[in-house]
Amino acid sequence: MITVLIADDQEAVREALRVVLSAEPDITVVGEAANGADAIDQALRNRPDVVVMDIRMPRLDGISAIRALAGSSRVLALTTFDLDEYLFGALRAGAAGFLLKDADPDLLVEAVRAIHRGHGLIDPRVTGRLIGRFARLSPRPTGTDLERLTDREREVMRHVAWGLTNAEIASALSIGEGTVKTHVAHVLAKLGLRTRVHVVIYAYEHGLVARDSGSF
Repeated sequence: MITVLIADDQEAVREALRVVLSAEPDITVVGEAANGADAIDQALRNRPDVVVMDIRMPRLDGISAIRALAGSSRVLALTTFDLDEYLFGALRAGAAGFLLKDADPDLLVEAVRAIHRGHGLIDPRVTGRLIGRFARLSPRPTGTDLERLTDREREVMRHVAWGLTNAEIASALSIGEGTVKTHVAHVLAKLGLRTRVHVVIYAYEHGLVARDSGSF
């Protein structure tokens, strides 16, 4: 069972999210928060598998809350506003996914499940812009960062950027799924990245994969 905490300052939005998620047999909503500070408190106390976090909230905004929860909770960022500052701010803070609030309910459910599995999901309407502009808006790491990776780790990184799951990567490279997980962990540690979403961004930024892909 996937446990979810919903954080949004609008009661009607929380209710709508709860109805959609609670209708799924493998998802249960374990808490709700109306501001960023309460979201942090509940997330640290209840340890939900996924936190669905609004960006604009009183007392403490969603991006600050995501940053505070980095390393302890997997967060899906939600916003009504299609603004670069929210998209990039949420991802840099450590969000594992990003959706606009008018996304199809099925996409919301898919995102929660993907994030629970350790993957990332970005709203398709902003993915192209993310790929096209991240290099210009982000500080470029030095070439020595990539040199820390082994050839196999780079190969696994490319497959992650193509959107493959660990099982699919294992099949493609004829290695064990546990070995894939180890390589992914090494990539995250060596490059100082937090999630698979950040691996994808990094891979596109450094030309490890072509920029014509719109899927994470």
